[in-house]
Amino acid sequence: MAESLIAAREIVLKHNTRVLLDHASLALCTGDRVGLVGRNGSGKSTFLKILFGTVPADSGEIVKARDLVIGYLPQEFTLDPTLTVGENVRLGAQHVLKLIEEFENLPGHTSRHDYLEDRINHFDGWNLDHRIKSAISELGCPPADSPVTNLSGGEKRRVALARALVAQPDLLILDEPTNHLDTESIGWLTEYLGTYPGAMLVVTHDRHFLDEVATGIVELRNGVFERYEGGYTDYLLARAEKLATEELVEHKRQMFLRKELDWVRRRPKAQTSKSKVRVDRFYEVQEQGPPPEEGEMDLVVPPPPQLGNRVVELEDVGLQYGGRRLFSGISLQFAGGTRVGVTGRNGLGKTSLLRVILGETPPTEGEVRIGALTKFNYVDQSRLQLREDRTALEELSDGSEWVQWGEDKLSLRGYLRRFLFTDDRLTTPVKLMSGGERSRLLLARILKKGGNFLVLDEPTNDLDLPTLRVLEEALVSFPGCVLVVSHDRYFLNRVCTNIVAFEGEGRVVTSAGNYDYYVEKKRRAAAEEAAWAAAQKAAAKAGGKPAAKAAPAPAAAAPAAPTPKARKLSFKEQRELDGMEAAIEVAEGKVTEMEARLASPEFHKTIGAKAPQFMAELDAARADVARLYTRWAELT
Repeated sequence: MAESLIAAREIVLKHNTRVLLDHASLALCTGDRVGLVGRNGSGKSTFLKILFGTVPADSGEIVKARDLVIGYLPQEFTLDPTLTVGENVRLGAQHVLKLIEEFENLPGHTSRHDYLEDRINHFDGWNLDHRIKSAISELGCPPADSPVTNLSGGEKRRVALARALVAQPDLLILDEPTNHLDTESIGWLTEYLGTYPGAMLVVTHDRHFLDEVATGIVELRNGVFERYEGGYTDYLLARAEKLATEELVEHKRQMFLRKELDWVRRRPKAQTSKSKVRVDRFYEVQEQGPPPEEGEMDLVVPPPPQLGNRVVELEDVGLQYGGRRLFSGISLQFAGGTRVGVTGRNGLGKTSLLRVILGETPPTEGEVRIGALTKFNYVDQSRLQLREDRTALEELSDGSEWVQWGEDKLSLRGYLRRFLFTDDRLTTPVKLMSGGERSRLLLARILKKGGNFLVLDEPTNDLDLPTLRVLEEALVSFPGCVLVVSHDRYFLNRVCTNIVAFEGEGRVVTSAGNYDYYVEKKRRAAAEEAAWAAAQKAAAKAGGKPAAKAAPAPAAAAPAAPTPKARKLSFKEQRELDGMEAAIEVAEGKVTEMEARLASPEFHKTIGAKAPQFMAELDAARADVARLYTRWAELT
């Protein structure tokens, strides 16, 4: 049986009049890798602070194992401004450094000597310097000797994450660890946590990360914790089945009440114990009430104005900055329904590309043509600041009580209700709002501007999972154009029809399809490159002259002796190869559509008891995509 590391028992927490935690209990054991999910403002981050000990609960207790060491990355963190990047990261391993210092200063072999050596080995303390160097490098932190005072918010967050990881604590508590990380850094973090020896509790909106790392999902819902086994996809299925069961139970409760109501209205004489029991049962069931309803955001993107024949066209566009070439040779053509995802390491020029497309920065080469009817709505990474003393209504009102909604008008109150603001929260000052409410208010204020060409720079930061799903559905159904910079792989897969990938050293790759399709093509290219290199090495070893690298199929350069000669494709096979890319796109589109249905808040209502059959069909669709890729590899 796994050893308990930390347990929260009967925790109660209130924020003003709202109950965030209602006698909630949760235990974490050795080996647990738990993702904590729930709506923004439900109390997830506050609960992490209670576990770590920085915020007290109104009642309840936290029980910890002896000598438990916790590594913690909060959303609001601080770095020591007097220290460098490397020194701040090293602060996360103070307990290990103290053990090593005491161990090295012991006069001789004692029982304390054995204890210290065991603890140092437990935290892999002798490899601490290597871990610090690796974390700084792989997470994209500035050089170790850099002062932290000049760092951006994203750079500081990477330093804080490295500080939490290097100690290799018994329990890692991470609040949004993937925010401000690029795709490569998220990949490294995923791989690192996949082999992490301790337990982990993580709050994140990154669903692909949860699927890869978590072995269990805990949802904070209506003030209590509900636990599910498996990753995020497993959680979606199990939760849909649970909600379907709740709906069935509520249906039976309503049927019982309707049946008994007529009997109660006849005012039966409660002279017999049987009649009294029946009346008592009726009122007992009536008082139970239905399961709490969770509001869902409506589609949040206003209908766009009509697009012209020309929207935005890029022809061989390039940009140099300070003598450095950020990118070159980018050609793109946008039409209604085009949704382009831009991804890659930070600092390679993604935001600069957005500014070129917006017309804010002229390209140093190539041409950008913008249609006369194209109206941009740019949601930048920093977004806008909310004024603490204003209410939600005051923040959105610019002298009018109406919002333009296509050709119609929508009341400001009605518009904000689409973002889950109830009447009492509409008049609540911003300073009393939760983080989730602030994020939704910012989104409402930005999208209120309308436009037929949305440009979104990291829109998924700080949005909860239900809001993310609805935003994705809104973007997919948006008839205008969408250009989005994101490192959220799940988001890119659900939304994008094309990918622009910044791969470093000025190399930018454009690819049709979603992010997984781009990754698969990149993997195939790398495999072909490796096969060509192996063939060249074999040819050199056999004494033959290495062949020049062929394009685009390097396998043709392999020597005839050790490698069978590739035969020519038949007419039928060539036709199959010519249509393979389109077939894969259709198959992947089917999978994407089914995954979107699975992630939809309406899944349990439309699927219900047929969920297992749906999952079997989804698995078959995924297998069909894998089969097509295998066949493509055979033909190429």
